[in-house]
Amino acid sequence: MINSPEVKKIYASLQKQLFGLIPEKWEKIYLYASVQEKTLHLETGELYFYYFPKGILKKNPVNVYEIPSRFNIDEESYIKLVERLYNTIKKLRDLYKKENVRLWSNITIRIVNFKFQIDFNYENLEKSKYSNTERHIIWKYKNLELPIESFTRKERKLINDYNNGEVLDLNAVESYEESIYKRPIKNIIEYNKERTQESYIQEKKPKEEKKNSQYTYITKNKKIYEKRNKAKNEEESYIKQIENQRTAVKSQILSHL
Repeated sequence: MINSPEVKKIYASLQKQLFGLIPEKWEKIYLYASVQEKTLHLETGELYFYYFPKGILKKNPVNVYEIPSRFNIDEESYIKLVERLYNTIKKLRDLYKKENVRLWSNITIRIVNFKFQIDFNYENLEKSKYSNTERHIIWKYKNLELPIESFTRKERKLINDYNNGEVLDLNAVESYEESIYKRPIKNIIEYNKERTQESYIQEKKPKEEKKNSQYTYITKNKKIYEKRNKAKNEEESYIKQIENQRTAVKSQILSHL
């Protein structure tokens, strides 16, 4: 296993690309990728990853290939970004070739609890008794911690056969772990607009409440002022009426003298 600065740079790139491909807040990410060399130096393989959304009610993992339809993203543009991620993984394998060290056939990446973990698997996929589809089912069961009841009857039989016939080979897997890449990542799309709008309202609400409270305070003072002013005017009017009455009575008395 290589642990050079160049490899660590690729690890950081993989994390940045993964974080950017997920259009909502998440808790855990799991990725599988394989690279197989065929005749004439042709390479084939596959890639898929799942993430668990953040939230009490969001317990089911989301498949990378469901994201475009789920979030109304242009599928062609999104798949190009996924292909770019896969090419970065192939670049990682090319470094192993360059260093002339043991070549892995597939990797599993886990990003959980602020840790980036990668397992290098040296299994010979060409001689595997499982198809790509069957390996996918087994991988989901082993890594996503899904209950066995969530699989179909046929898939459960495959998993049970795998568990009963599995022979643990400690030399088949090597693991590496580090803290996750912590610099700000710009997502390829914004978080869903509904959530963004809610947070926007929450951010604006205190200011609006403050403004309203100030407005209420001013209005209240104005009403008090108007009430006091009205009372003062009524008092002045009453005094004026008394003075007028006194003047009228005085005039009547003088006229009788």
